[in-house]
Amino acid sequence: MIRARLSGHYRDDARYPAAIVNITNRCNLSCRHCFVFREANPNEAPESIRDELGDAEVLETLAGLRDRHGITTMLWMGGEPLLRPRLLAEGVRLFPRNTITTNGTAPLIDFGPGVLYVVSLDGPEDLNDALRGDGVFRRVMRNLSRIPEGFSSPVQAQCVVTRRNEKRLEELVCALRQTRVGWMTFSFYVPRAIDSGLDAWTTNEERSQAVAEVRRLKEKYSGFVRNTSRSLDLMLPPDAERVTAACPARDHILPLYLEGDHFTTPFCCYGNDVDCARCGAWIVFHLAARMESARAAEEATAHA
Repeated sequence: MIRARLSGHYRDDARYPAAIVNITNRCNLSCRHCFVFREANPNEAPESIRDELGDAEVLETLAGLRDRHGITTMLWMGGEPLLRPRLLAEGVRLFPRNTITTNGTAPLIDFGPGVLYVVSLDGPEDLNDALRGDGVFRRVMRNLSRIPEGFSSPVQAQCVVTRRNEKRLEELVCALRQTRVGWMTFSFYVPRAIDSGLDAWTTNEERSQAVAEVRRLKEKYSGFVRNTSRSLDLMLPPDAERVTAACPARDHILPLYLEGDHFTTPFCCYGNDVDCARCGAWIVFHLAARMESARAAEEATAHA
């Protein structure tokens, strides 16, 4: 039985190569810029957390959606997905490719080479902890330093670039290069439609300086910073607006949010209240660049 109430852009006859699922709404942090908990972490008001689906029901639902839509890649998130390790251990067996996004405060579990960890850090220690909580940066770096030899799940770091940290990104790159992290990527803050706070740029033109800084870091730390050049180019006006107006994630990724005893599909992977025009999501521009490259290859073949 598929325990999901699917709406929005969802089509039951569509093919979705990838899906994103938050398997728990529980988290041990309360990050200021978290798109899952815009108002507050529900752990701060435990009575507001409804009973979540059990492991068997989650797995049954995901297997059903996999078979219906041909899903081959699953991104596991929360909350903090490592709070449900037994579910993850079974869940990653359902899909050929898996990514687990984690805040990195819990020790990583080796689920094998078919599972990629993405560990979130958002700047050098003072800026990261202003967003994620006191002591978080050191806890994450300690866990990264303790990844053992032979750990077969590759580990990537990802930083959300904001107005607050855009001038200090290189400090984070240098710190992570001293750990067992294999590489890192930068995503850019996805604001709410009403967002004009310390983290959000007012316009994409204003964000361009931050994009240029990531481009500089990519050139300086080649192989470690793995945003593609084309995906960064697409984040600049006027291409950014063109990409987001025809968001590739809507047709290629099925987002699943856990709501008590069922899953729902939000308007966007980043929630129902986003400002698409100012989107900076890594996956959106990465997909756009890949699709553009595939079209160019097809055209070249057709004219060969």
